[in-house]
Amino acid sequence: MVFGIVAVVMCVPITAIVTEHKRKIAKITLELTREQIELEQLKQQNFVIETEKMKLELEKMKLDFTPNPNDIMKI
Repeated sequence: MVFGIVAVVMCVPITAIVTEHKRKIAKITLELTREQIELEQLKQQNFVIETEKMKLELEKMKLDFTPNPNDIMKI
């Protein structure tokens, strides 16, 4: 009987420790997931910006290398 009471009394703190640990792990996992989502959003924004920049550079190159009718007359 006494052993049963001691076992029950000892289970309560152990359960509290395990539960608190699981809560901390869940909070850390949640924060990590939020940071990963933010990082992916930044990567996507960077990709869009780089793509637009390359489009502008390509358009500039097209304009630079397009023969101008005035250039033919100069020859």
